[in-house]
Amino acid sequence: MSLRRSSALVGALALALVVTGCGSSKDGSDAAGKGKTRVFAADNGKITIPADPKRVVATGYAVPAMIEADASLVGISSWKRGEPLMSKKDLATYKKLPKVAGELAKETNYEAIAEAEPDLIVIGVPAPVLGDIDVQRLESIAPVVAIGPTVPSAWRKLTRKQSDAAGSLKKFDAVQKRYEAKAAKLAKKYEGVLPELKLGHVGAYGEVAKGTFQREFGNSWGTNIAEDLGAKYYGKVKKPGPGSHAVSEYPSIEELPASLRAADAITYSVQADGSVPKAVKYVMDSKLWKNLPAVKAGKTYPLRYTEAATYGQAMKTLDAIDKSFAPLLKR
Repeated sequence: MSLRRSSALVGALALALVVTGCGSSKDGSDAAGKGKTRVFAADNGKITIPADPKRVVATGYAVPAMIEADASLVGISSWKRGEPLMSKKDLATYKKLPKVAGELAKETNYEAIAEAEPDLIVIGVPAPVLGDIDVQRLESIAPVVAIGPTVPSAWRKLTRKQSDAAGSLKKFDAVQKRYEAKAAKLAKKYEGVLPELKLGHVGAYGEVAKGTFQREFGNSWGTNIAEDLGAKYYGKVKKPGPGSHAVSEYPSIEELPASLRAADAITYSVQADGSVPKAVKYVMDSKLWKNLPAVKAGKTYPLRYTEAATYGQAMKTLDAIDKSFAPLLKR
């Protein structure tokens, strides 16, 4: 460890001990009078945090949300999966910010976080993954709020809560309003055709080696934004599990006819560049796929940007869905 990092870490630890020892006063200010605080309900409990954070570290799903909300970020985790979904401005911000953690929770760099001297740390990982992070060690640096994903469609509440913790709701609310206005306009555009269809969705996370495909239902990655336009995805998971397993399942390819035979139309996930993922191509190359009624009728629709997890990103998804569903209006 360099002398500079060592000094920064010791300084951060000492500061944390002082703050912990002082606690908060009744009026919501710390005992030293340096700033107001509030109690915030997070996945890891009720945490006392700054009312107006000035130096925020964000990891996982909190990264794109914090960037989009213009939070006062001083460090983030790597989030390569979200790069294709970011606007040019947000991507430039993302690339410029110091990376204090990798793609995985276990790749958290505690020294780099201490060196960033945050006054708030927002962890955006699923609850089961939180065990890969030494939260107590992070708490010695700054207050930690864990706000992780549950079902895919919950990104709406999740990102609002993350933005709230960082004191950045003004920008968040503005983007949300733009998204909702656009979604409402498109719902009106397709109201005569889309709600009448019984839809099925093939996701990108089937395992070819195991001979399985991903069937996504309502509130899943590939479906939840299309649902804002009036799309109706039929069926439900036979054996629900936690998180995304509550809204998607992984049947064997032999079960494809039973799973999607009743669909009037089928949507399927594609990459940001429009290319078909290996897991989806595996399904589409099957004779079972070619014999599905919806496929024979030519009612299959690729959906891009299905992993959008902020309102800004979801604007791109709306555009992609509109482009894909446009042929419905010509029928």
